[in-house]
Amino acid sequence: MLKSRLLMVGLALLAFAPPAMAEYPERPVTFVVPWPPGDLEDQLTRIIADEFTQETGVPAKVVNRPGGGAVEGATFVSQANPDGYTVGSFVIDVPTVHVIKQIAPYDRASFEPVGIFLTYPFALVGRADAPYSDMASLAAYAKDKPVKLGHFGYDVIPTMATFAAADKLGFKFAADTPADLLDCALLQSGDVDVMATSMALVLPCLDSVKVLAAYTDKPLSLTPDVKLLSEQVPGLKITLWNGLFLPKGTPQEIVDKLAAIAEKAMASEKAQEVSKNTGAGVYWIGPTEAKARIDADYTAAEALVADTQK
Repeated sequence: MLKSRLLMVGLALLAFAPPAMAEYPERPVTFVVPWPPGDLEDQLTRIIADEFTQETGVPAKVVNRPGGGAVEGATFVSQANPDGYTVGSFVIDVPTVHVIKQIAPYDRASFEPVGIFLTYPFALVGRADAPYSDMASLAAYAKDKPVKLGHFGYDVIPTMATFAAADKLGFKFAADTPADLLDCALLQSGDVDVMATSMALVLPCLDSVKVLAAYTDKPLSLTPDVKLLSEQVPGLKITLWNGLFLPKGTPQEIVDKLAAIAEKAMASEKAQEVSKNTGAGVYWIGPTEAKARIDADYTAAEALVADTQK
């Protein structure tokens, strides 16, 4: 009789037990890049997506959702279900400047960092025949003649650093053009005279551009003689990175699985070839270290925002 009762209790518990979580992933995963195709974050995210497919046997695709300096794509990810099927590939501005300036409907708690994998070879570039070659000569020229600036948006950290540099050097840009794509065509058309962009976007016309300053923490491998912005304008050390993020509340086992796949992808020959050809920093920083770095960068971004709002 006792055994029968125990059996009945056991069956009752099984009936009310929650279903076992299926192993992730069961269906296709979408990686959201909030910029147009072609730049480094897009190239490397596609390598991660390919590695994800190879490792899991489940299709992964990259979807580009440009707009608002990454706000549109980041907002889409922040509102997705925290189930690992929507992954954001975001620049530093998403969890820092956008939150500090309250220009987006998400906050610091909206995302779960998976890791950081890219430092952009960001630079200020002009046409090869420009009558200036560094920040000092640009400043001297711009005090008397108009210079038009192209940038990725007013709330993007390199843009803020560019305006801060101009202020410190005592000049203003005559006009500026926000754009989602800062490539050779925009510069050569004359729509802008200089632009703060990724070197990856000007590789096709590298022989016809002049690099005035590198927005990195070490010289660009493609133009090693160009001085850093922080060397030319003290107090403006800037590193622009990109990482993977999930909606807050995503189970840790999914975060860890994605992190392991991304780390393997960044160590691949294909990813390291991107680094070699573009001068980009390609590596992997996992969830814990990424969180610490974001906290530190948030403080630094607060100071930069305050400086540009004076």
